[in-house]
Order: sequence, then structure tokens, then C-alpha cells
Amino acid sequence: MGETRNSSGQLEGIALSVVRIVVSFLFMLHGVASLFGVLGAPYATPLFAWPSWWAGLIQFVGGGLVLLGVFTRPAALLCSGAMAFAYFSVHQPRGLLPIENAGVPAALYSWFFLLIAVLGAGPLTLDSLLRKIRHAPTRTRVHTQSG
Repeated sequence: MGETRNSSGQLEGIALSVVRIVVSFLFMLHGVASLFGVLGAPYATPLFAWPSWWAGLIQFVGGGLVLLGVFTRPAALLCSGAMAFAYFSVHQPRGLLPIENAGVPAALYSWFFLLIAVLGAGPLTLDSLLRKIRHAPTRTRVHTQSG
């Protein structure tokens, strides 16, 4: 019975990591489009324009950190807050429900990143890889004296 729980926990962790990677990659693409005027964006957002340039920067950098699994919880919390801000300042004034105000992506990203901030990144992260490398036992040479 313990093995079933362990393999189920591993599967849940891997699923969390895969979903984190896919959704943060999609989120990061919004930032790339906004900042650089590519991927179907009609133009790049003017440098330092409030709030769109800053949102693009958070999407690109924050999404990239969450994608890689580096500083995941704080980056995910920042991404969640940015999307909540976008929802309530841009979308919600246009209509009550997200389907009416074109705010579904902002709402979903906000809740998704809040979930990652709470649950963590899962096992497939750059942080965990670096931790394993740092804590890996180093080989020691055995010196023998002949004599």
C-alpha cells in the first residue's frame, strides 16, 4: 500500500511540473509578444509604458522563472498578482463576468499562478537539479601507502 501512495505522489508531482511548464511557457509567450511585437502582436509596447510594458516584463521574466522552476513561489505570486491587477483594472470594468469582459485568460492565469505559489513547482525544476548537484557526494581518492 505504501508503494501505491509513493508512486501516486510521484505521478502527482510530475503532473504538477508538466502543467507548470506548459502554462508558464504560454504565459511567457504573451510577454514576448508584448515586449518585442512578435507572434502576432501588431507592435511592441513602448518602453516603460504603464501598465502594459511592465505586464509584459512580468509575463516574460516571471513566466520564465516559473517555467524553469527558479524562485518559483515568489515569481508565481508576482505573476498571479499582475494578472489579478489586469483583470480588475482592465477587464472587470467592461462587464461582470470574465466571459463578457474578455478576462478569462487573466483570471485563469491569476488562479493558476496562485496555485503554484501555494503548492510549489513539483519535482522537475532547475532548483531541485541544482540542489541535487550541490548535495551529491563527491568522490574521494583513497591513498594507500606502500612500503
